[in-house]
Amino acid sequence: MLTAHLDRTTARAVIGLANLAPSVHNSQPWRWRVGPSSIHLFADATRALPATDPEGRDLRISCGAALHHLRVALSAAGLAARVHRMPDPAHPAHVASVETTARTPTADDLALARAIEHRRSDRRVFSTWPVPPEFLTELARAAEHEGAALRLLDRESQRWAVRRLVEHAAVEQALTPGVAGEVAAWTGRTRMAREGVPAANVPSPREGTVPVRHVAGAEQPQSELGVGESDGTVLAVLSTRTDTPIDQLRAGEALSAVLLTATRSGLATDPVSQPLEVPTTRAELKQSCLDGDGEPQVLLRLGWAPVSADPVPPTGRLRVDDTIDAMDAPWT
Repeated sequence: MLTAHLDRTTARAVIGLANLAPSVHNSQPWRWRVGPSSIHLFADATRALPATDPEGRDLRISCGAALHHLRVALSAAGLAARVHRMPDPAHPAHVASVETTARTPTADDLALARAIEHRRSDRRVFSTWPVPPEFLTELARAAEHEGAALRLLDRESQRWAVRRLVEHAAVEQALTPGVAGEVAAWTGRTRMAREGVPAANVPSPREGTVPVRHVAGAEQPQSELGVGESDGTVLAVLSTRTDTPIDQLRAGEALSAVLLTATRSGLATDPVSQPLEVPTTRAELKQSCLDGDGEPQVLLRLGWAPVSADPVPPTGRLRVDDTIDAMDAPWT
């Protein structure tokens, strides 16, 4: 299969869309290099969270989400992506090489690419409107296509288990040196910040909902529900068969696929990683929610934003050129 030439303008455009991918604390821990017919993705250790994410799981999942966003953007631009994951064992920071070949974009390609600019993490409570089963089936297929499984946690016992594990993980992290400092450093930012989580994107907690991570600042108005209504979150867990670095990268790609597919359908979404960042709560989540079958990678809140809810403001991103290194730049 012949590769297709990749001009600089197209490369900057697709990388700009890839950079809109979700990442833990909006740390954007990736960098790119562009060849004549290829784009290379690197994990950026300078933007890692060593206290929160000592094994690099969140970093690789974040890079996987950026990789899938890149693939979607390339498809919309008329370029197919042939991906080589972890191509160089001597350089584990080189997480993917993407060769481009010509293709004709479809209407679905264009719709998914449009969803990139509309996707937001909505930490507010969701409406009690049910999510149609066919929507959830479509999300599960999107995850399966990327080598992962999306399992709904629809039993009340599972929801209570998640609620308890989020609270336990918060306590464990509060006692772990360095974690509180990382959270404070990356959250509570202003709207103009190019990285981190703005205070305007964090609502105040609401009793009785699925808890989300407590971070600095809480300036976003919480969604108002009707009398007698409660949070209508659909909980799901994204898992892989095993837990190698490639599995974690694929989990990020699956996360991106699910989020963009949900956004295209009008659903609100919110990835939750905190209980997966603590070994004890991650192991308990595996047993209580997956019956020991598979490796949990990330939790997801899915649902409908109430009609009265204001749109979620976008979070900042680094300048595109500040995320691209020269192809022949020295390896770190």
